[in-house]
Amino acid sequence: MLTDFLKYQAQTTPHPLAMQISHAKGSFIFDSDEKAYLDFVAGVSACPLGHNHHEVINAIKEQLDKYMHVMVYGEYIQKPAVELTKLLAENLPKPLEKTYLTNSGTEAIEGALKLAKRATGRSEIIAAHSAYHGNTMGSMSVMGYEERKQAFRPLLPDIRFISFNYEKDLEQITTKTACIILETIQGGAGFIEPKDDYLQKVRSRCDKVGALLILDEIQPGIGRTGKLFGFENYNCIPDILVTGKALGGGMPIGAFTASGQLMDLLKDNPKLGHITTFGGHPVIAASALATLKEITTSSLISDTLEKEKLFRKLLVHPLIKEVRGKGLMLAILTDSAEITNQLILKSQDRGLILFWLLFEPRAIRITPPLTISKEEISKGCSIIIEVLDEIQQRL
Repeated sequence: MLTDFLKYQAQTTPHPLAMQISHAKGSFIFDSDEKAYLDFVAGVSACPLGHNHHEVINAIKEQLDKYMHVMVYGEYIQKPAVELTKLLAENLPKPLEKTYLTNSGTEAIEGALKLAKRATGRSEIIAAHSAYHGNTMGSMSVMGYEERKQAFRPLLPDIRFISFNYEKDLEQITTKTACIILETIQGGAGFIEPKDDYLQKVRSRCDKVGALLILDEIQPGIGRTGKLFGFENYNCIPDILVTGKALGGGMPIGAFTASGQLMDLLKDNPKLGHITTFGGHPVIAASALATLKEITTSSLISDTLEKEKLFRKLLVHPLIKEVRGKGLMLAILTDSAEITNQLILKSQDRGLILFWLLFEPRAIRITPPLTISKEEISKGCSIIIEVLDEIQQRL
């Protein structure tokens, strides 16, 4: 299988982890030798209810028996998509009320950028250094990491970059600016939270000059930070909200949400302002609906903050310099990329799945399912501390 994997399936790095998966359940993934791995990554935040959650699986099976794809997005009334977008609206502050469903987070970013240009008639877009919003050409254009972009230029024109959390840079948002796009919590940069009312100040500046604020909640959204959406922690409502990952409950999805007035601009002048064949796919929408219902009707969101406290209590070690993030969107920082690499790889050997972040080589991702138990947290943290002890002895 490994030979075929490397020969026939396109790779993203020279050295993939190449674990051969047999099945997954709850907080665990099992390889082809039936070895269990405690999952502290949740598919890079995409499986908030863990693996094979019964409500999600039942919703998928029930929808499969009715119909799958029947028509391109937006033409036919399909109950799962309608109920999903309605439930989103019921859990969002005004004026965020109308949602466009896409196939992935990066496609939702593309739609949000297009909507901002269409609404304002402006071309300039402002993004943040070390930002990550996806890998299609528009999303890559607002990626704040030149090393990953250089080989694919030219990208979109009229993009400017500012420093996240640096208030002085907000003066660059002007009457020429269509939108500023920010991650509510910077992900690839190392799980960096906004501070000193930064997002409120961005909101105020946008209002002053008539620019739109896009918040990318693809990672922090859907309960991971102790609120359903990360922006609720920072008293700032965006004009356009982008979600993905966890919303699908393990199925591929993206979405962007705005006021009805804004979103209706994509219907005309020109018509078909944003189109997709499979967006709002009924099986995926059913999975997302079941996921969102479970998260909004259970104690999972409030539980994340208690679980965060446990992680912070247990993850204390001389080689851990900082634990960043909020809720169950956490990152351990060590002194070096070498220590981080050893910790991730040796933990996998011990049956614990950790992962890297995109732009901060010292960081280790900890984004487990929201359903993870305190016993499982303790077990995983014990492995981390044991591995760090061994690394420290060799240093």
